Amino acid sequence: MKPKDVLRKWVEFFNRADVDGLVTLYHEGAINHQVANMPIHGRVAIKEMFEREFAAAEMTCIVENIFEDGDWAIMEWKDPLGLRGCGFFQIVEGKIILQRGYWDKLSFLRQHNLPIPKK
Repeated sequence: MKPKDVLRKWVEFFNRADVDGLVTLYHEGAINHQVANMPIHGRVAIKEMFEREFAAAEMTCIVENIFEDGDWAIMEWKDPLGLRGCGFFQIVEGKIILQRGYWDKLSFLRQHNLPIPKK
């Protein structure tokens, strides 16, 4: 599969909150770094992250643009509540080895009525 195809599959699983499906797309030693949070290392930890996140909030990814450059797939997205962001996925041999996401965490927490951490 080309990187764009893997990313489209990722969006499909994400929008169904299908954690088991999502983790099949990651390399065993993958890194998921949502820059508003600390990096997550390894498929097991990524699975646990998705389980926590889907339990905490209903999330939907509406794709605005998908780009591909070599082994990278890049996505601009929005959600139904107005949050926008972008994600970079490095995909080698059909598996995500690095994911980096940029979005406004404070807006996300407020939109989902989640607690705002104290510094």
